[in-house]
Amino acid sequence: MHTDTERCVRAVQSKDARFDGWFFTAVLTTRIYCRPSCPVVPPKVRNMTFYPSAAACQQAGFRACKRCRPDTSPGSPEWNARADSVARAMRLIRDGVVDREGVPGLAARLGYSARQIERQLLAELGAGPLALARAQRAQTARVLIETTTLPLAEVAFAAGFSSIRTFNETVREVFALAPGELRTRAARGPLAPATPGVIALRLPYRAPLNPSNLFGHLAATAVPGVEEWRDGAYRRTLTLPYGRGTVALTPRPGHIAARLSLTDPRDLTQAISRCRWLLDLDADPVAVDDRLRTDPLLAPLVEAGPGRRVPRTVDGAEFAVRAVLGQQVSTAAARTHAARLVTAHGVEVDDPEGGLTHLFPAPEALAGLDPETLALPRTRRTTLTTLVAALADGTLRLGTDTDWERARTELSALPGFGPWTVEAIAMRALGDPDAFLPTDLGIRRAAERLGLPATPAALTARAADWRPWRAYAVQYLWTVDDHPINHLPA
Repeated sequence: MHTDTERCVRAVQSKDARFDGWFFTAVLTTRIYCRPSCPVVPPKVRNMTFYPSAAACQQAGFRACKRCRPDTSPGSPEWNARADSVARAMRLIRDGVVDREGVPGLAARLGYSARQIERQLLAELGAGPLALARAQRAQTARVLIETTTLPLAEVAFAAGFSSIRTFNETVREVFALAPGELRTRAARGPLAPATPGVIALRLPYRAPLNPSNLFGHLAATAVPGVEEWRDGAYRRTLTLPYGRGTVALTPRPGHIAARLSLTDPRDLTQAISRCRWLLDLDADPVAVDDRLRTDPLLAPLVEAGPGRRVPRTVDGAEFAVRAVLGQQVSTAAARTHAARLVTAHGVEVDDPEGGLTHLFPAPEALAGLDPETLALPRTRRTTLTTLVAALADGTLRLGTDTDWERARTELSALPGFGPWTVEAIAMRALGDPDAFLPTDLGIRRAAERLGLPATPAALTARAADWRPWRAYAVQYLWTVDDHPINHLPA
């Protein structure tokens, strides 16, 4: 979008928050870059130039605006709506892969050479993987500086910097303030932490956001010991690269309040990324709803509750296991099966609030389970053990970098994987916004009540008009049934 100067200027002059994250405005006279909704008086058009990423602005010598804090804007919705190499690379960079594995590790995951990835990112984003990772490190450092009491030297390494000198130079260059000055300014603000060891922050999103189906679904399907709904917040345990953690996510007007407790602060970047992915916070609800409103049968559902997101998962392998356990059973039965698996094979954790007891078991921990101990039909035992074996040995990968169509093919080749299971994994684990579940019981009931075609083939043909947002159409169709997934718990 940053190449459409006229459209960008209109967005800046109207302070349209819908475009935050789509592009960034750099002001030539002040050498500052802002988000489109910056509250200051817009600069003259001749002094504006536009960039596709914060990293490109920083690389061009601009520093972040202190008023609108563009580094905290929602991510571009493009990276979650596309499956090409650039989008997959951006999702991996957001997960901290460059910091942990370097550019060669990023390229290896995508199946390209480091030079090819560099060229593709430069062409589309104006910055290479190192610059993009540097911008993310700066943002993580700011969060740690402003929301924790960690010594600044520990903040530097927790944010992914290789040296304190690089940390200091980057923070000064990006924010025009030294790390100590950032902490002093934050101490006067509202985000100072109230609990030692807890990182409290706000996760921004593009309005509107309807929390009913999002948190309702997560709460209704929560696995005891791993997830819970408590005091208006969805809480769960997290398995992270350097350790483990817990997170509490609470819907608030204009943001999601997040409280993270991590055994290793180096996991902050990925913890934030996973929470944003879980809640689909980088979506563009206006574009989605505008498309779905064109269908006269869907339009009333959209009008009744606009801004529905797709509830996802923090771990693709975890959701795939849970999808198999949920085949042809009720939501309550699926939770029971998953809870038994967690108690038998999950790693125990300490939770000061007492509700969370385990991490969901990794595929490696489940690879040796005895099928006879599973209270499942024999065919489903085979399905589960085959899936776990493929995940454990790396034959099957279900992550943010996974190619959607390749994953569908690999999943369909496993015994017991029909269209419902494959599409459910594509929608919630892989994040494909066009995944569709025409054989789902709730969808079939909704189709019957709304006058949509009844058979899966005919409904799929009708749903072609909803593309590329059929996964969001599923969320609206599910609201036709009065099911707990559609309501925030009391």
